[in-house]
Amino acid sequence: MPAEDLSKLKIEKSKKITGPATRKKKPFVIAGIGLLLLLLVILYLTGIIAPAITVDVTTISRIYPSQSLSTLNASGYIVAQRKAAVASKVTGRLVALMVEEGSKVRKDQVIARMESADVTAAKDQTAANLNTVKASLEQAKAERDNALQENDRYKKLVASGFVSQSDYDSVNTRYRRALEGVKAAQAAVAGAEAALQGAMVGLDYTLIRAPFDGVVLTKNADIGDIVTPLGAAATAKAAVVTIADMKSLQVEVDVSETSISTIRVGQPCDIQLDALSDMRFRGEVYAIVPTVDRAKATVLVKVRFLDKDPRMLPDMSAKVSFLSRSLKPEELSSRLAVNGSALISNGDKPYVFLLQQSIVKKTFVTVGEKLGDMMEIKEGLKPGDRVVIKPPKGLADGSKIKIAER
Repeated sequence: MPAEDLSKLKIEKSKKITGPATRKKKPFVIAGIGLLLLLLVILYLTGIIAPAITVDVTTISRIYPSQSLSTLNASGYIVAQRKAAVASKVTGRLVALMVEEGSKVRKDQVIARMESADVTAAKDQTAANLNTVKASLEQAKAERDNALQENDRYKKLVASGFVSQSDYDSVNTRYRRALEGVKAAQAAVAGAEAALQGAMVGLDYTLIRAPFDGVVLTKNADIGDIVTPLGAAATAKAAVVTIADMKSLQVEVDVSETSISTIRVGQPCDIQLDALSDMRFRGEVYAIVPTVDRAKATVLVKVRFLDKDPRMLPDMSAKVSFLSRSLKPEELSSRLAVNGSALISNGDKPYVFLLQQSIVKKTFVTVGEKLGDMMEIKEGLKPGDRVVIKPPKGLADGSKIKIAER
């Protein structure tokens, strides 16, 4: 056989051998790829591998109806309109103090006492003097009565000619002198009584009394301190205690002069105290002080309480909302509310998309009143829940979500 014929019998390495086994594998591979694609389509349609939808969320919270009625807000402090630093009218040493911080006092109640030995002695002396002049008055009255009887007798005798006119004149002069003596004694008694009254007033000055019903805020002096009306000495105290009438508590707020035209006397207000943050109090504008603070460009507005609480204290910080109308009693309590844009209604009961980790759940709710841009929620949600606002198209129950970054 020729050599070139033998070379044709070689098998080239670049050529693959396709046998029956290789042809059998191709249908299985194609079927596997088809099943995988079908599974992916099913997972996508069921939302399991659907891409996360970016949404905006809000938190369910409790709000007060007054927030939707507010026309202007301002902050300030509680101030007692009736407040006094109680001091003594005389200089002396404090020997008794019957109250302390927080004590309730009544008008004219003795709250402290100064040393009074000297004024007590002066009072006793004037009392003794009064007794002396009263005795002198009684003596003068007795002399007057005696002189009156003798005058009447001599008057009859002179008329009958038994005594001379000069004897009658002497008796009559003695009678008139007795009358003047009674008047002098009466004047002395009046003077002694006035002196005793002055001594008693001086003694009363050593008793420090409450000028009105109130509560003791501060104690400025202790037993043994020298108290003087002027407090001129370095160690002297001018005031013993400071008291305030708790019935006169009002909130004083500064309002910008550019906004003062929107406020009127008698305008209803909603008052919130930082110390009692879970409560709201009704109030109304009591006075607009006709003076502008040039440095702050504000006007002082006084708001009085319509509802009070024994826990209110002077100098507590307060926030005041000036309202467009008065609040009803049922509007003083907080209500659960959600932003109105989170609610969806297609003729059925309204619902929201409630966040549950990385997915949302379609949750039906019962709504109440509209509170501004908020809607009251009566059933279906609780404080702290987060819901989607302005739900985008395609969002459905069980959709994966991603919260938009702000």
